[in-house]
Amino acid sequence: MRLNHPIGAGDGLGCLRSDPVAKKRGSMGTEFQNRTQNGPLPRAGRSLIERIVGEGEVGGAGSGSETWGHGDPLRRFSPIDSRPLSVVRWASVQDYRDIVDRTATAFGVWRMVPAPKRGEIVRQIGTVLRRHKRDLAEVVCREVGKTRAEAEGEVQEMIDMADFAVGLSRMLYGVTLPSERSGHRIYEQWQPLGPVGVITAFNFPLAVWAWNAFVALVCGDTVIWKPSSKAALSAVAVMKLIWPVLKRNDLPDGLLNLVVGSGPSIGEAMIHDRRIPLVSATGSVRMGRQVAAAVGNRLGRTILELGGNNAVIVTPSADLDLAVRAVAFGAIGTAGQRCTTIRRVLVHADSFDDFSASLARSYQQLRIGNPLEDGVHMGPLIDAEAVNAMQAALQQLKDQGGSIMYGGQVLSGGIFDSGTYVTPCIAEARAEMPIVREETFAPILYLIRFRTMEEAVAALKAVPQGLSSAIFTNHLLEAEAFLSAGGSDCGIANVNTGTTGAEIGGAFGGEKDSGGGREAGSDAWKAYMRRQTVTINWSRKLPLAQGIEFNVD
Repeated sequence: MRLNHPIGAGDGLGCLRSDPVAKKRGSMGTEFQNRTQNGPLPRAGRSLIERIVGEGEVGGAGSGSETWGHGDPLRRFSPIDSRPLSVVRWASVQDYRDIVDRTATAFGVWRMVPAPKRGEIVRQIGTVLRRHKRDLAEVVCREVGKTRAEAEGEVQEMIDMADFAVGLSRMLYGVTLPSERSGHRIYEQWQPLGPVGVITAFNFPLAVWAWNAFVALVCGDTVIWKPSSKAALSAVAVMKLIWPVLKRNDLPDGLLNLVVGSGPSIGEAMIHDRRIPLVSATGSVRMGRQVAAAVGNRLGRTILELGGNNAVIVTPSADLDLAVRAVAFGAIGTAGQRCTTIRRVLVHADSFDDFSASLARSYQQLRIGNPLEDGVHMGPLIDAEAVNAMQAALQQLKDQGGSIMYGGQVLSGGIFDSGTYVTPCIAEARAEMPIVREETFAPILYLIRFRTMEEAVAALKAVPQGLSSAIFTNHLLEAEAFLSAGGSDCGIANVNTGTTGAEIGGAFGGEKDSGGGREAGSDAWKAYMRRQTVTINWSRKLPLAQGIEFNVD
């Protein structure tokens, strides 16, 4: 293996930019002029795919060079405007088996590469992502409907994760322990684990993979990625950008692998495969239980990032303007389709009217439309099924005695005729309502009154999920009580900031039905390695532990 520094545009793609076309379509069907050539390409999402893979079908399986696929064709339409996206050919079960064979072979090579040199490869990958940040973000925009700002933020998170992993490659530390026996030393070291399976969801189609893949790589593991079928093109685009880095460094196929396929075929094969010691899965609670059962049955490891039903407590001492701004973004970012989306706000009864009125005014200023346009706050939901789920949840809310304070409508006319656009909803509810205990992946925000801090904390914890939480207060004792062992029971607990936007330096994950896994920063890397305890006898005697005597001639 040789390590090469990336040069110019030599990432196997050449320059991905082209002359801008004259116009593109706005959110209500109006036309306006494009930006200059230095800005993002109009329809660059499709252009990037075509430049990488050519026209026609895109293979959904690959291990380092080309993509292929012998499964069924996957046909999807952009949630933005219902335009057809490139067809992806699913991987077959045999394709999956071939890729696992390659990744197992590659692991034998990769685990012997010194960790800092593995980090150098990840550094080069980060450089490629920096170069193509805006174009790659447009693929995400067009495929899953994220706003341009959020999509670029997602790619930036990949870049940040690469930077983090590079530093981590020199910090995979063990510990030295005192021995009770004279002339002995005990220490712990960490060894590469093996091929890691990564299953990701549509809402963060790239960042969650990067959390896992870049850490796994510097830990000496290989990676098999099963992306959401709703975000397959984004996955293909990333792989096609990254694979040339591995080729330039004479690395074998099988380090970073892609298998696009259905859960019943590829997903089932992965979670039952004994050659994959760790499966990291992001998705629904139902999916997580299935993964945990299958992998646990073969005594493998899992990292599960599942549902979130995140609450914010707004106390009487809170800065209401600060709280409103945080709640507005936390509730409508990614159209309410983040696992960390704010879904419940517990507001003190004395502040409830002022808070809800201010929040409604903020919602009225939101611009909903084509996420490729600047200034749009919220784009579409992922598909019509998500819209239907939102409407069903709102009907349940009404049936259970709740009321809609703002929004909740399905939009129509112009680009909205795609059937995927809604107005975000503010609703008044009670903590004990069954619908409030569920996670609806849509921009529905339940406002709930409380009188005492104890009542608010109890309501925050009265749901099956335990991912993220926050309190807005200027009272030190309230903040400390919230952060105490008797306070929030979530994996993330914030003060005077929202539940979304976790930085990669901290370990990300939740408790209860949220899965219990941890990814990204801190010491989450240990899940991707195997711990080895070592005892060295540097004496010429053989003393036994616990004072045991065993004397033979």
